[in-house]
Amino acid sequence: MNTLPNIVLVHGAWADGSCWTKVIKQLQSRGYNVTAPQFPEASLADDVAGHSYGGQIMTALGTNAPHAIALVYIAAFGLDEGESIGALLASGPPTPALANLDIDEQGFAWLPKDDFVNHFAADVDAADADAMFAVQQPLSTSTLGDVMATPAWKSLPTWYMVAEKDEAIPPEAEHSFAKRMGATTVAVPSSHVAMVSHPDEVVALIESAAASVS
Repeated sequence: MNTLPNIVLVHGAWADGSCWTKVIKQLQSRGYNVTAPQFPEASLADDVAGHSYGGQIMTALGTNAPHAIALVYIAAFGLDEGESIGALLASGPPTPALANLDIDEQGFAWLPKDDFVNHFAADVDAADADAMFAVQQPLSTSTLGDVMATPAWKSLPTWYMVAEKDEAIPPEAEHSFAKRMGATTVAVPSSHVAMVSHPDEVVALIESAAASVS
């Protein structure tokens, strides 16, 4: 009987479930049951019901996740009650990866190729970054105004990986999120997509969390 916890990998904005491929392969080889669902990113409510952009989905589970036993954030927004991603982003200058969002007629935000390849996924192999750009999942701008209710991290043990070279979320903001969560924190010299460029470290953090709560 497999006593290892199930692992649910939540992708963020402008990515899809395939960004976890390297992590999935390692976790599966270690005996974990892994799922990485695809989220439409049309509304926060729909995405939560389907179970990140930047950790928002897993945070918004709140107290409505009876089977969740731990949270692991990878270079993600860790919102507190009453906060929104849009308000946090507006509190400072736009980061290089998000400075030139292309908003289509349906209100979805896309990253231009230069910003995606050279800032969002700056330390990813060029061919892999191009492929990620080709399958990027646009984000509905309406989600930026969604205000967080009681965050799940207030009732679950939490781990956080800070990407020290992140050009989507400022690394100092990531450190701040992790500190107020009381999260077990590690840092890697990574772009925003640490799960692609530093899969070994991501797997190690997930396994550390799993071992602590199993």
